[in-house]
Amino acid sequence: MVQAYRFALDPNAVQERALRSHCGAARAAYNWAVGWVTASWWQRKAEETYGIPEESLTEWRPWSLPSLRKAFNAAKHTDPRFAHWWEDNSKEAYSTGLAGASAAFDNYARSRSGKRKGARMGAPRFKPKRKARLACRFTTGVIRVEADGRHVTLPRLGAIRVHEPTVKLRARVQAGTARILSATVRHERGRWFVSFQAEVKRDIERVKRPDTAVGIDLGVKTLAVMADSTGEIRTVANPGHYDRARGQLRRACRVVSRRRGPDRRTGQKPSKRWEKANAQRNKVHHRVANLREDALHKLTTAVAAEYGTIVVEDLNVTGMLRNRRLARRIADAGFGEIRRQLDYKTRQRHTTRIVVADRWYPSSKTCSGCGAVKTKLPLHVRTYECDACNLVIDRDDNAALNLAALAAAAVTGTGVAGDQDTAPAVSKPRGADQKTRTTRPRRKAEAGRAGGATLPHQRQTETRDRTQAEALTLW
Repeated sequence: MVQAYRFALDPNAVQERALRSHCGAARAAYNWAVGWVTASWWQRKAEETYGIPEESLTEWRPWSLPSLRKAFNAAKHTDPRFAHWWEDNSKEAYSTGLAGASAAFDNYARSRSGKRKGARMGAPRFKPKRKARLACRFTTGVIRVEADGRHVTLPRLGAIRVHEPTVKLRARVQAGTARILSATVRHERGRWFVSFQAEVKRDIERVKRPDTAVGIDLGVKTLAVMADSTGEIRTVANPGHYDRARGQLRRACRVVSRRRGPDRRTGQKPSKRWEKANAQRNKVHHRVANLREDALHKLTTAVAAEYGTIVVEDLNVTGMLRNRRLARRIADAGFGEIRRQLDYKTRQRHTTRIVVADRWYPSSKTCSGCGAVKTKLPLHVRTYECDACNLVIDRDDNAALNLAALAAAAVTGTGVAGDQDTAPAVSKPRGADQKTRTTRPRRKAEAGRAGGATLPHQRQTETRDRTQAEALTLW
């Protein structure tokens, strides 16, 4: 299996300048690739207005990674944007930007043709210096963890001290059970990190209760309510890291607002006092993010290592965040992150079966005793009272019990439970199983933008150029 090992770095001043230079080179290469490819789109759009026939228009420039590398290597010697400094950085920095541009164009083309799931993607745009994330990936050269366990070596950067020991990865590399494939340096939350992508030989760990299924109901007041198939119910309190830090953030924001900050309209530069105050405010945000990440990892690791079957809900977190009264608490809880961590931890470490309940399964409205379904159950009603069997139970406990019962009704191989064909037949009053329209009408293409014509079949002039199975509409 492929696993990532992430370590915090403590670079000196010279090494930090080199890291920023490599990340800036990756951004510059990305912007060059975007401009080089889209220049042909704009040129063809202009030529069409002149009445030039289709066969005489400027050829489309390919965006495959080999094509971009070949064009960039030819242009970096004469282009004034790179001619004087491109030799200062590793070739992997430019390859990182070109690979990102190639992937961005691929995702855009697949999204336009309907082959890519998710929201529609727009055409790749330039990355501004003030907003672009600092990141660079190394795939060739000297990439290793030093024997002392406190340094890592990267191409053109040399040995950099790590903030924490690299014992776990070093022991696996020395034992021959891990092989480093690549390394990615990134600046996040005020400091530098390095992530080693390694191919690891790992044995599957047996869970503590392989025959027990658990249903997890996520909430705001209580982060998680876990009910297993034996009837045991456990609750995990919501730490509320952001709410606890709101007082500190309020004071830090007040200090920042009283300093002379940057102004893009007038070109005003921030003062030193503003930069210090802003750093203190960001430090509070970073601490909240670290506490949240640590708590979620501990929760998901414990659950994945204990139960043989885990049932979770398919929550529409994006839609839930539109509720302005609960958006802050929902975002602080991290519902989507819990689902993501459970998915890969159960699959890679324990091979635990994870069952995803259907989004429209009424777990809160269904009685865990008799199976009757309520038509309405407002959010402020925290106690479930069944009209059929007179069961009185906490709302979250009832939902968790219903999710745990879905483990037996899950379809083998699909991991989806709660559908009409798999769930037990229960009474559903009017409106309890009504589904809303999930697709949105496609927006009309805007006129007056480059690339409005249809892409022709791209010729494979180089190795690994991607073929165009059908014409694509860029805009």
